[in-house]
Amino acid sequence: MGVTGSGKTTVGLRLAAETHAEFADADDFHSPDAVAKMTAGVPLEDDDRWPWLDRVGEWLASGDERVVACSALKRGYRDAIRYYAPDAIFIHLWAKQDEIESRVRRRAKATGHFAGPGLLDSQYAILEKLGDDELGASIDVMGYSPEGAVMMARVAIDAARESRAN
Repeated sequence: MGVTGSGKTTVGLRLAAETHAEFADADDFHSPDAVAKMTAGVPLEDDDRWPWLDRVGEWLASGDERVVACSALKRGYRDAIRYYAPDAIFIHLWAKQDEIESRVRRRAKATGHFAGPGLLDSQYAILEKLGDDELGASIDVMGYSPEGAVMMARVAIDAARESRAN
């Protein structure tokens, strides 16, 4: 989980490959209308997100060993996913906004990705960090290479599974 440009897809793909899990990018579950809004730099509203979060949660719950890259910025959004996948473990990839903004600008220039830097203000404004009662961990993506972030994610996932078993 995390704001656009935090490395969710990069880390998620590598984590899935290392753990032989199926991977999905939650961006692929957005409706065409939601993608059009974000492409125009218009932040999504909760009414845009609820059906999307349902689709993400349903996909996550529909098989074993799955990794999904999803913003899940608010506790309520994570709760919506947990409604379908109660054992979900969230890894929050984060960095300071100015650091992420420079990444997003480079990505937009290189790939034309629909989520540009104009969305970051609204995403940081609604971001709710993981609660102490939520399974998962936060990783400062500026402090690690993608490989290092995957290693930290695996450690956090193992710890979360262990704590859940006890």
